[in-house]
Amino acid sequence: MKPTPTFAYGLLGLPLAFAALPIYVHVPNYYALVTGMDLALLGFILLGARLADAGIDPWLGWLADRVPRRPMLAVALLPFVLGFVMLLNPPAGPAAPWLLASLLLTYLGFSAATVAYQAWGADVGGDSALRTRLTASREGFGLLGVVLAAALPTVLAGNLQDGIARLSWLLPPIVLLAAVVAFSRVGAGRPQVVEVLALRPAMRGVLGDPAFRRLLLVFMCNGIASALPATLFLFFVADVLQREAASGALLAIYFLAGAASLPLWLKLATRLGRPLAWLAAMGLAMLAFAGAGLLGPDQLVAFALICVASGLALGADLALPAAIAADLGERRGQVGACFGVWNLVAKLNLALAAGLALPLIGLFGYVPGSGAGLPALVFAYALLPLAFKAIAAALLWRWRHSLEIES
Repeated sequence: MKPTPTFAYGLLGLPLAFAALPIYVHVPNYYALVTGMDLALLGFILLGARLADAGIDPWLGWLADRVPRRPMLAVALLPFVLGFVMLLNPPAGPAAPWLLASLLLTYLGFSAATVAYQAWGADVGGDSALRTRLTASREGFGLLGVVLAAALPTVLAGNLQDGIARLSWLLPPIVLLAAVVAFSRVGAGRPQVVEVLALRPAMRGVLGDPAFRRLLLVFMCNGIASALPATLFLFFVADVLQREAASGALLAIYFLAGAASLPLWLKLATRLGRPLAWLAAMGLAMLAFAGAGLLGPDQLVAFALICVASGLALGADLALPAAIAADLGERRGQVGACFGVWNLVAKLNLALAAGLALPLIGLFGYVPGSGAGLPALVFAYALLPLAFKAIAAALLWRWRHSLEIES
């Protein structure tokens, strides 16, 4: 039985997300432990690389509105795969230049592929409902990819660091298989480009939409709230819970809960509207953050329940705001430019989380594996995200009526 176009389109989200988990979650801990890199230096390299990555996203979005989406996606997958393999296999010498170079290569391919992939989905989707289903398919397969990336390192090797290095070699065949299925089963769609603009006017056009600006601000506050615990997750499990061996299982629980929640959020979005469904997910996430701030050593069951709750909220974060953004971009005929700006903001969230959180907790005495500075780690992991999530929820409630777009 041949896969449906919705299934085939979403499948390519698996390898992109499979690589995203090690890049954004494992790399800080991996380079701190394997290479002994100072947390402040590590944080600044991650911040610099992610800022450079974010800076090219508007240009990539503009490019995606000028060239065919599928060829752009195919070309972008090559540096993405090469950079990822390099990133998780550092040489014995100085690690900082290798980390920076491999991150830049990986980010270039990943960003170009993601922008083209998202714009392609908006082209294929003929209306708001179909674009929401395509987004949910993409994010559902993405969550499956993240679960595999979370669970496989401990299966591939006896310790987490060796397992992460071996994980990198699984990406090339997964990308090849998913690309063949997607390109053979999904057509080019119908790009809704009204006028091909130069880069600066295209960005002004996208940012000139008040609804899109509001959505971006909510997305930024919500994204920082999610990026902080993602950056610090392995540190928290190892030093606060003192259960490093359980990190893979806990990540798998979190992302499986997110995948399982997607049908629920789609149903709620149909009944309540996407803004109100997203708001409900934010409330659930805030409860989870508050609970995490109360935990201590060996409270594994309680943290697993928190992973379930925050994972359920993740499903809404992945499917609903991106679907609203796709509608806004299609309405203006600038889907590529829209997702270029969208991904820039997503990258800024991750850059700020790594570039500020790691030096900050280091400044307040946290040293991985030593037991020192744990209050700073708990504050940055649980309580600071709670504040950002509350701001995002307040803004979303205020602007809820202007963010529900029908097309």
